[in-house]
Amino acid sequence: MTRMYDARGNIYAVVTPDNVRGSGVDLPVLASHAAQTREAWAMLAIEAFCAWAPGTQPPGSKAHRCDGLLVGPFQSSPPFDLLIVNTDGTLAERSGNGLTIFSQALSEQGLIPKEEACQLRVHHDKSDAVSPVGTSVKPAEIDGVQGFWLDLGQPSFGPEAVAAQGVEPVMLKGREVSHVPPLSALDPAWNHSQFVRIGNPHCVTLVTGVDALPSNAQMRESGLAESLTRIAYAMPTGAGQPCVAGVNLQWAMLESEGRIVARVFERGEGPTASSGTSASAVACAAWRVGWAAAGEVKVVMPGGTAPILLEERGGELSRVRLFGTARLMG
Repeated sequence: MTRMYDARGNIYAVVTPDNVRGSGVDLPVLASHAAQTREAWAMLAIEAFCAWAPGTQPPGSKAHRCDGLLVGPFQSSPPFDLLIVNTDGTLAERSGNGLTIFSQALSEQGLIPKEEACQLRVHHDKSDAVSPVGTSVKPAEIDGVQGFWLDLGQPSFGPEAVAAQGVEPVMLKGREVSHVPPLSALDPAWNHSQFVRIGNPHCVTLVTGVDALPSNAQMRESGLAESLTRIAYAMPTGAGQPCVAGVNLQWAMLESEGRIVARVFERGEGPTASSGTSASAVACAAWRVGWAAAGEVKVVMPGGTAPILLEERGGELSRVRLFGTARLMG
C-alpha cells in the first residue's frame, strides 16, 4: 500500500526506488540518471501511485490523490538522494512540505539521526542547474509539536536569480521590484512582484488588499487556471514566460507585523493549500520590501501557518529556515 503523508494540506506519496520498479516502471539505479531520464518513467510512476482507483475520485477533487510523488531514498545511510515528481511528470528542485514529509518517513524507519542534522539531496533535470539541491534537516519541537527544521540556505533576489525575461523594474515604497506584464494583465493589482530563488524559483506578487489575493477556487476556474499555467509552467505545458524553466507563483499581503497572508500556484501542480518553499519565498520577499524584519515570520496559507526564521548578516539575508511537520494518512 502506498504511504501518503500530509504536511499543512500538501499531500505526497512516498515510495522507494524498489517500490517503483516493483510496479513495472523501469527506474534507473542512480538518482542522477533517473532525473535526466524522467520523461521515460515519471508519468508512469505518477499513474501507478497517485492516480485515483476507477470510480473512487470524490466530486470536485483534484485530478490525482496527492500533490506529488517522493521517490527515495536511494541509499541506506545519509546523505539521502531523492526525486520530487510533480503530478504532471516534471521534477521539482525543492519542496519544503515534500522534504518535511520525506524526513518524517525516514524518521519512522529510524534513518534520521535524532540529535544531528541530516543532508537530503534532490536530483532534478532543470536546464539552469543539474547538480542536486541539498537541504540540511534536523528534528525539532515547537510548542509541543514534533517536526523538522529545514535549512534552505541563502536566498537570492531579482530577475537574474530566476532567469526572468520580459519584466520591468518598478518601485514599491522606495524599493525596486519587478513588473511582470502577464500577471498585471490578469489583475491591475498584480503589478509589483519580487523574484526569489531558494533552491527553486519564485515570483511573489505583493498586494495591499485581501480582495487582490486569489482563492484556490478562483485559480481552478478555467480562464484563470489556463492563464496562470501559461505563466508558471515551463514549455510545452506553459509559455516559459517570464521564466523558461517555469516559476512558482505566490501572492502576499501584510496582515500584521511578522504575519503575512499568502496564496500559492505551483509550477507543475497548480493551486495548492500550502507550500514550504513558497512560504519561505514570501517571507524573504516581505523582508526585501520592508514588510518583515529578520527573525520569525509567520506565513498564513489556506493549509496552515508556516513558521520561518530569517537570519540577517551585514544587511543581507544569510539564511532561511523552515519548520515543518507531517503525519501519515490512513
